[in-house]
Formats: sequence, C-alpha cells, structure tokens
Amino acid sequence: MSQYERKETAVRRLLESAQASVPPGLFDDAVRRGGRMLRRRVVLRRLLWVVLLACVVAFAVWASVAQPWAEPPSETTPPLTRW
Repeated sequence: MSQYERKETAVRRLLESAQASVPPGLFDDAVRRGGRMLRRRVVLRRLLWVVLLACVVAFAVWASVAQPWAEPPSETTPPLTRW
C-alpha cells in the first residue's frame, strides 16, 4: 500500500465516521477565502498582461525611433578619386 492510498483510506474513514463534524462557520469562511484568492489571481494576471503589453509597446516605439537595424551614417567622407 502506497503513502497516497494510506492517506486516502484515512480520509475516507474520517469522513464515514459519525463523529466527524464540520464547525458551523467553516464552509462560509472557506468560500469567502477562496473567492478572495480567485479575485487576487485574476487581478494579478490582468496586471501582468498590462505590464507585458506596455513593455511590447515601449519596445515597438523605441525600435521605430532608434532603428537599431539601420547602419549608422558614416562620420568620414570617402576619399576622392578620379580627378
């Protein structure tokens, strides 16, 4: 018998016994905390998407202004030939 099976049988025995009772406000507290956790996750996920979008927009603006793919202009003039 594996550790998981032992835990499962122990939990089943507890749930099937007549002495196992849940405190009166436990369900309401669990629902409230679970809802709060879900709302926090949704807000955090949306915030991360907004930050990612802002980074993409900032990179696009920088790339369009700086044009890092273009060769910089030459600072010296080429030598004159064929005079």
